[in-house]
Amino acid sequence: MEEPYESPSVPLANQIPAEYHEFLTVFGEEEFKQLPPHREYDIPIDLEEGKAPPFGPIYSMTPAESEALKEMIDEGLATGKIRHSKSPAGAPVMFVKKSDGSLRLVVDYRKLNDITIKNRYPLPRQDDLVAKLQGAKMFTKLDLRWGYNNVRVREGDEWKTAFRTKFGHFEYLVMPFGLTNAPAAFQHFMNDLLRDLLDVSVIVYLDDILIFSKNPSEHTANVKEVLRRLKENQLFCKASKCFFNVTTVPYLGLIISVDGISMDEAKIKAVKEWPVPTTVKEVQSFLGFVNFYRRFIKSFSRIARSLHDLTVKGTPWNWGTMQQLAFDELKHAVTSRPVLVHADLDKPFFLETDASGVAMGAVLNQRQEDGRLHPIAFMSESFSPAERNYDTHDKELLAIIRAFENWRIYLEGTKDPVTVFTDHRNLEYWKTARNFNRRHARWHLILAMYNFVIAYRPGKQSEKPDALSRRADYARIPERAQIMIPDSHFVVAVSIEAPTEEEIRAMIRVSTPEDVSLESILHFLGNSPEKAPATVRSKFKDYVLQNGLLRYQTRIVVPDDEKIKRLLLLLFHDSPISGHPGQARSLELVSRSYYWPGMKAWINRYVEQCDICQRIRPAKQAPLPLQTLEVPTRPFSVISYDMIVKLPKSANYDSILVVIDSFTKFGHFIPCRESMNASELAQLFLDHVWKLHGTPDQTISDGGPTFRSHFLKALYQRLGIRPSLSSAFHPETDGQTERVNQTVEHYLRAFVSHKQDDWVKWLSTAEFSYNNASHSATGTSPFYALYGRHPSITPTGETTSMPAADEHIKQLKEVQHEVLSSLHMAKERMKAGNNSTLPDYKVGDKVWLDAKNIETQRPSKKLDHQRLGPFKIVEQISPAAYRLELPASMKGHDVFYVGKLSPYRFDPVRVPPPPPAVETPSGEDNIQEVEKILDGKRDHGKWKFLVKWVGFGPEENEWLWEKDLSGAKDAVQDYKKERLKLAKEKGSSVNHKGLSKSSKRS
Repeated sequence: MEEPYESPSVPLANQIPAEYHEFLTVFGEEEFKQLPPHREYDIPIDLEEGKAPPFGPIYSMTPAESEALKEMIDEGLATGKIRHSKSPAGAPVMFVKKSDGSLRLVVDYRKLNDITIKNRYPLPRQDDLVAKLQGAKMFTKLDLRWGYNNVRVREGDEWKTAFRTKFGHFEYLVMPFGLTNAPAAFQHFMNDLLRDLLDVSVIVYLDDILIFSKNPSEHTANVKEVLRRLKENQLFCKASKCFFNVTTVPYLGLIISVDGISMDEAKIKAVKEWPVPTTVKEVQSFLGFVNFYRRFIKSFSRIARSLHDLTVKGTPWNWGTMQQLAFDELKHAVTSRPVLVHADLDKPFFLETDASGVAMGAVLNQRQEDGRLHPIAFMSESFSPAERNYDTHDKELLAIIRAFENWRIYLEGTKDPVTVFTDHRNLEYWKTARNFNRRHARWHLILAMYNFVIAYRPGKQSEKPDALSRRADYARIPERAQIMIPDSHFVVAVSIEAPTEEEIRAMIRVSTPEDVSLESILHFLGNSPEKAPATVRSKFKDYVLQNGLLRYQTRIVVPDDEKIKRLLLLLFHDSPISGHPGQARSLELVSRSYYWPGMKAWINRYVEQCDICQRIRPAKQAPLPLQTLEVPTRPFSVISYDMIVKLPKSANYDSILVVIDSFTKFGHFIPCRESMNASELAQLFLDHVWKLHGTPDQTISDGGPTFRSHFLKALYQRLGIRPSLSSAFHPETDGQTERVNQTVEHYLRAFVSHKQDDWVKWLSTAEFSYNNASHSATGTSPFYALYGRHPSITPTGETTSMPAADEHIKQLKEVQHEVLSSLHMAKERMKAGNNSTLPDYKVGDKVWLDAKNIETQRPSKKLDHQRLGPFKIVEQISPAAYRLELPASMKGHDVFYVGKLSPYRFDPVRVPPPPPAVETPSGEDNIQEVEKILDGKRDHGKWKFLVKWVGFGPEENEWLWEKDLSGAKDAVQDYKKERLKLAKEKGSSVNHKGLSKSSKRS
């Protein structure tokens, strides 16, 4: 393929064929520096009603960037393309590095774009464009120099483009890079400029012009006509990126030639250049990659057999002709149809990326008519020495950046979001982060041009890009030692997922004046409110404006901004500090300091649709009635305590001692060992409870042997404590400790690692989260009930004055008096039960499955998810039983009693991560066990059996077909034999006596 005329050292006249020299000015750099005229195609910047462009910060820069910025400003002023500004708007600026290593100035217009009315002028489809090239024999490709700068900003709108730098305040007169409507405006201009030539001798996509001729003798005239129009309209091309009078040319990611259209070699280079494996591990890596496409490759097993044979344990290494042929044939198959497909801009794109220590890999896919993802292009690149020093998080981000830049022609301006799959969960929250270092800020601006969502997918499901980033030829590149940041860091350091309150309040300050619903209130407060009519003053009497924040009854009013509301819930619900509390507690946490109309319904919906909450909470069931205990009169006069035991080992602990104050409900969660003796338990009590709160008058325990030991009783007697042991047969008589145990387990399920061996380090935040959440019995949080104030969760950036000591004591007494009243009311409420009805499900609904009787491969049931799924209902077996679509990793039958199912709530905004793999022990079926077959009958020649399940009451007995009990064949056969035996013995109808048989449902 011919190369473009790209050498800058070659004189311009030598880069352009002689027949086009009359248009050399179209390729001149000096000519480009002139300010273009106003035209009817000037880009307008129409803002949403009532909105104003934001005023942003000045970003820091390196000395080299500062020098480049000054040069660009001086050049822009000299050419008249920018001018000094007094605009109230001001966007920040930064630099991004272009593919040739030079710097491109980028203005951060994200907030301006958010409030700009969008131009829906269509961009042409790739397939429509290339379809016009059939039969063409000669091509010329022209690349416009800084195409957008060839268009003026509409007169009067220049102030909206203002940008701030340390060298001054400026605004654009030409269309800058980064405006949301720039592609649509420029395409409109180019289409009208070349309208009569389109599809005849020209196709154009933004600043890429392709001139084609079916008759080579006409080509020069066709090119001259286009160049003439460019010259007349002061549009200029970059000679180094142009191709003239060629028979093969790259265009829009394809190779256009006289023979037709083919894939750009760059798309398949990553696979074609895959090095020949030299070890079994390298063969396994290659097979892991191609195996994802086996369903598209005819005779895949036959082709790959000689490679698979090499991976069999004990097989000697022998790479011969058969293996090389299989290797080459598989590479060819993966990079050809029907595996590899052309892009369809009307379909959503799916991008898979991965990074190793030294390289990155990516696959661009689209779903085809067969319902499966097919690759469009592959990518594999090694990192530079500097990039190899990035941490793992940044390497994964860089892989995404590289993929978007490489496939920009497809991924820019997509109508559907591009789904980016990554095996690093913390990247899901990167788009919503507000704390950037300089590198992240640059990357955020690059990605701001694209419409995409990041979705977590476990590493086991990401083997295609993973293999590309770990090709054997990259293994020779030395990898820097990595310190992996633990998962807890990404959740506790919520700057990755959610900003601090100080940052949220800064966002509220910016958004409040833009909220149309608050206009009348702000107008009232800003225009001598004392002079307003009495009716208006009465209506707005609870509002006050302080430090740019609108407050309602001391609480900050949150503007009608979905992003801000979600960030508040990320902090007050999703973060470890808050611990995924329920609806009422989440509402209480937020409403301590914030208010917006309808917040209860909004927060309830957010919590109801939280994927993690649904997964870690068991389905609601009516509790056993609780024995009401005597109401204490002061903090820590009565305490109850219990132990959560049989946890996986963590920092040499396997249990948690839970101590709860019956008055304030304040709790302490103390790691310990189940095997500790009474003396050790007493020491824990002294170290963690007694030293802080003194000696209680009474304790309530679960009556376990450790708690009842002679030593502990003697200790109580010495301290003057009267033991009161709850019933051993009904542990919920001490309801509060039992329920707190569930809260602790619920919290730990949300945050522990998959191995469940890090729960000890989460206990401190679990304790804080519990004590900071409102308690249903007292109506306030344990922390507030004990101390008379709420704790700070994150810095707010505001100073507060503490009340005087006597005033604080008075306030604390009032709080604890209210607590006492609330406890008496709660005592009455505890006596009431509740009723529930089973939901009615339909085929296609997604549901959770109660994990109670399902054994998984995780170490501890206590810290495992309480509900599995969500799974889709594929069939209703009976009103009380449904068949679910289960993953292959769950060994067992797929029909379940309706009482084990609960509805799945989906939040369309929060894209949930794919559910974690559920693995039941191989070869076993531990989902549901048949305790008895109670009865049997034949229905239309087929057997049905009445089944009683282990662990379930008679209300859950159900009739099932014999085919649905394939894992209980022994029980079925025994029932039939016993039935036949009884019939023979009595010579009469069979006595339908239930038979006991511990069998498992398969």
